[in-house]
Amino acid sequence: MFTEPSRLYRVLAIAEAITWTILITALVARAAGAPGVVVTIGGGIHGFVFLAYGATAILVALNNRWHAGVAVLAVASAVVPYATIPMEIWLHRTGRLAGAWRLEATDDPRDRRWYDGLMRWFLRRPWVLGGLIAIAVVVLYVVLLLAGPPGGK
Repeated sequence: MFTEPSRLYRVLAIAEAITWTILITALVARAAGAPGVVVTIGGGIHGFVFLAYGATAILVALNNRWHAGVAVLAVASAVVPYATIPMEIWLHRTGRLAGAWRLEATDDPRDRRWYDGLMRWFLRRPWVLGGLIAIAVVVLYVVLLLAGPPGGK
């Protein structure tokens, strides 16, 4: 399904934008008199997908050898409603999403970075990688839930 980094990135960029719609709709519904739990649910869904998008952006940035500034911009685009869509379009148009997963080492000196061997090992075992990313997202999500909403109550 996600044989290329561009497909995985696109799916998460779109999902992140969709969850902005869910959150904004929940906020409007609460303002119109709906119970506050709608924001809790909408915010929870959005928060989880936000973290998954961030993890995906970092994974694709490492795989596709983006400069740190591009990676930070990709992650930061999730903070602005719907900005992940134009970000994905820009990354695609500039060729930053081109190529396959780097499963094998090449003669390129960039394939000798400290994390490349570990990343290739995980990319060859997508279920392990996906599971670890899911666990990391869940743990971070729970920590953030325990910390409370932004701005406190």
